[in-house]
Amino acid sequence: MTRTHEHHAVVIVGGGQAGLSMSACLQQAGIGHVVFEKHTALHVWQSRRWDNFCLVTPNWQCDLPGHPYAGDDPHGFMKKDEIVAYLAAFRRKVAPPLREGVAVRLVKPRPQGGYDVQYSVGTDTALRHCTADQVVVASGGYHLPIVPRMAERLPAGLKQLHSEQYRNAAELPPGAVLVVGSGQSGAQIAEDLHLAGRQVVLAVGEAPRCARFYRGRDVVDWLADMGYYEMPVGQHPLREGVRDNTNHYVTGRDGGRDIDLRRFALQGMQLHGALEGVDSAVDGAVTLRFKPGLAAVLDKADAIYNGINASIDQYIERQGIEAPPPSRYEPVWVPPEERTTLDLQAAGIGSVVWCIGFAPDFSWLDAPVFNGRGQPQHERGVTALPGLYFLGLPWLHTWGSGRFSGVARDARHLAEVIAAEQERRGSDGAPAARVARTVASGASGNGSVGPRTPGQ
Repeated sequence: MTRTHEHHAVVIVGGGQAGLSMSACLQQAGIGHVVFEKHTALHVWQSRRWDNFCLVTPNWQCDLPGHPYAGDDPHGFMKKDEIVAYLAAFRRKVAPPLREGVAVRLVKPRPQGGYDVQYSVGTDTALRHCTADQVVVASGGYHLPIVPRMAERLPAGLKQLHSEQYRNAAELPPGAVLVVGSGQSGAQIAEDLHLAGRQVVLAVGEAPRCARFYRGRDVVDWLADMGYYEMPVGQHPLREGVRDNTNHYVTGRDGGRDIDLRRFALQGMQLHGALEGVDSAVDGAVTLRFKPGLAAVLDKADAIYNGINASIDQYIERQGIEAPPPSRYEPVWVPPEERTTLDLQAAGIGSVVWCIGFAPDFSWLDAPVFNGRGQPQHERGVTALPGLYFLGLPWLHTWGSGRFSGVARDARHLAEVIAAEQERRGSDGAPAARVARTVASGASGNGSVGPRTPGQ
């Protein structure tokens, strides 16, 4: 019996919520495929979130394909264990053709059409090979934890970890904790440490903030009614530039509330500007240098906070909606004379948590679809190369594209494009020839041609 090489109609790279959403939509369309996941499906939510992590968007926005939130608290915020349970139920429902422990090492276009895919399985470094008519990159955009080179200048005995490694305050050694960055993760981790009674030194970046509740409702509810979450990236004032924006910091903890760094300062948290450098002296003393302008950074975040609320005020007025009266945030704390340096030892800092984000890593994708900054170029996930797509990236199409709220719509769109491309290829005769080879070899199963390999 003749055996052909392994072939798939569609290879999906990544087994997170984006990859499983794509699988659900392709199954509904009757399109064969396989999902390659380097670790285990949905592993990020289990292994790369701190213990008190919770959603910052209300539960009602969780709407994966055929799997909307069905709990009894739609306006609440699922905690880590609840999120994991929600996603585990989604995986069971989708029952994807998933191969875990499969790391894709190279994807490149084939001269005759389609794509070559090289991958390894588990701890075996030997490369394996398959081909695909089409490929969906659903691995997200947060791959490489960013830790700056200045970290090398900190004392060797100082515990340093990235936000994805932080679990709880008790796991950190005694002493104050330097949290670098005040985006969503940095602000929430600083709050987690603060509530646990730890002394926090926060290096504040330029992340914006927003209110949790305003005029009787969650701000997310207002913005949904205003159509913000339906706005495609092409209609946003920043256009594709919005993809580079830092997320507003707010929290769903304890039923949801604002994160007010000024109030934390009143309660003893030390606020400084962004961390600019680390200086080491010959006597072993280490000095942290912070960017000046903390007051201006806090003012800007508050201006954005008030600006969002003002847009809600205008909407309420236009629609004639009865709501509690408007209000404006006024600073509860103003930075005193700013300190731009801090002696590490004198401050008693025993650990550092780097919360400055992640860098994308698409080095395994050998295709001319990236701009000068290494970001994929696409229109709603569809690249200029036939049969190559992205899914699950922030603002891929709308605000919700990288979240539980919008990935389903994007996956359905790509399923339609994939089906059309499959039909076009069929009219060229290529897939028909492959089907003939498959029948001749006697191979079958889950959209693939050829024998099953470990991990399937």
